[in-house]
Amino acid sequence: MTERTITPRPLRRDAELNRQRIMAAAREVFAQRGLDATLDDIAHHAGLGVGTVYRRFPNKTALVDALFEETFQQLLDMVEEAAQAADPWAGLRGLILRLCEMQVRDRGLREVMLSSAEGRSNSDRMRELFKPLIDRLVERAKAEGTLRGDFDPHDFPMVLLMVTAAAEYGRYGEPDGWRRYLTLLFDGLYERRDKPTPLPAPAMGDDEIQQAMQHWPPTRRS
Repeated sequence: MTERTITPRPLRRDAELNRQRIMAAAREVFAQRGLDATLDDIAHHAGLGVGTVYRRFPNKTALVDALFEETFQQLLDMVEEAAQAADPWAGLRGLILRLCEMQVRDRGLREVMLSSAEGRSNSDRMRELFKPLIDRLVERAKAEGTLRGDFDPHDFPMVLLMVTAAAEYGRYGEPDGWRRYLTLLFDGLYERRDKPTPLPAPAMGDDEIQQAMQHWPPTRRS
């Protein structure tokens, strides 16, 4: 008897359309509200019953893993490009800027990258692949003399955390204010500092700071 190979049946058209709606809704909800959002929240945003969501994804972890799989490859390409940059300082600076821009726009991505509470399979694999590339980029920049010698590759995620925390704090006052603090940080990391880099955003005023304080910390928001 000839042994037959059984291949998975493709999703019916309506099932595939529902899956696409769920993924699109999850991308929007997680970007805005972070990974505390529930599958019920995703179903409501997608205009679907929660049972439909659970048929496609048995739990939130499965949905988070599926959602960020494509983003993970995009991030890996960015890190590889930076690691191969002819100018290592420009590569490091550009990578930090692009990662901050992505995380400021997408709260869910920020939590996946800087936490292991959700999306752990992807975040662990991401860190495993990123680490040698970032290590090499940091060492090249230090060897060139453009990155201060006491910067450690382990400082890299903390830099992202500091800048995105500033963005979260200032979102109700000066949404682009985080760029000001990133510029200050870059000048602090740059070894050859002939003159300060012009700051790209104004400081927050008293009213804006007061407004930010009323919404801080973000976990207290409804």
